[in-house]
Amino acid sequence: MRMGNDPIRGHGDGMSNPDPIDGAERVVLARGSTRVEVCPALGGTVTRFCTETPVGFVDWFRSAPETGPFLPTEAACFPLVPFSNRIRDGRFPFQGRLISLPRNHPTIMHALHGHGWRVSWRLDVQSASSATLRYDHAPGAWPWRYRAEQHFSVGDGGLEITLGVTNLGSGAMPLSFGLHPYFPRTPLTRLQAQVSGVWLTDADVLPLRHALVPAAWPISTGINPSAVSLDHGFTGFAGRAVISWPERQARLTVEAGPAFAHLSVYAPPNATFFCVEPVSAATDAANLAAQGATATGLRILGEGESVSETVRFIPEPI
Repeated sequence: MRMGNDPIRGHGDGMSNPDPIDGAERVVLARGSTRVEVCPALGGTVTRFCTETPVGFVDWFRSAPETGPFLPTEAACFPLVPFSNRIRDGRFPFQGRLISLPRNHPTIMHALHGHGWRVSWRLDVQSASSATLRYDHAPGAWPWRYRAEQHFSVGDGGLEITLGVTNLGSGAMPLSFGLHPYFPRTPLTRLQAQVSGVWLTDADVLPLRHALVPAAWPISTGINPSAVSLDHGFTGFAGRAVISWPERQARLTVEAGPAFAHLSVYAPPNATFFCVEPVSAATDAANLAAQGATATGLRILGEGESVSETVRFIPEPI
């Protein structure tokens, strides 16, 4: 969280995009003291979510740079669609076909975060406090036609984001989706979320086996993101996470609908941010499911079928 107008320049999350956007239009949504900025041209990202107070603005997400070119990974939040996090080697089998996806990161060998964060979205509807963005995907390496929509609604109670996907192609399509918000990190920041398990990972941050949450990561009772190093997917997410900043006497509650029963937590060492990502499935869910793993969260979206889910970000003083 920050006060005033001095921007926080985050370190990203180890990703880069070869095409930063300079001066892209930001759609401003506001109601009461709450303000949200969205950038359709750069991945349909949220670039700022803040509350105006008598002494300045309090930022609930890490804000994007206010001027100059920036990357999706420097934004405040971006959509994960049609898959969340990584697919091993960019390949997975599905209904007798081997799907092979191109690398979309210069140093990572695996397909990363889907399409939404890398493309321009169209602004379909806008009012003073709400907006709907749309992205239509034409078949290519990902051989399914689909439509993704994000609906943003701002109120004095905070920010609500609904992410939806419709399979517009012929035949069934695998899907995992979610949101990738970045939060500012202070020395006393605390994260609490009810979870039941975790996917332990290899050196490429891909799941090896499912286990109980280690005692060193007691997220259900609360952790300090500065005291752990995490890049893991947690299971059994009960739909509510609470982030508190005692130094600022404030906290943010993240409420996710039941389709987002997984929680990815990224807390890199020595960073000014951390990520708490409500998602529908485990990382590499398509390959895990093909290997016979259960409860991966992978959804099979039938021809013409739609699915959507909502996440609410509710700020309050403490």
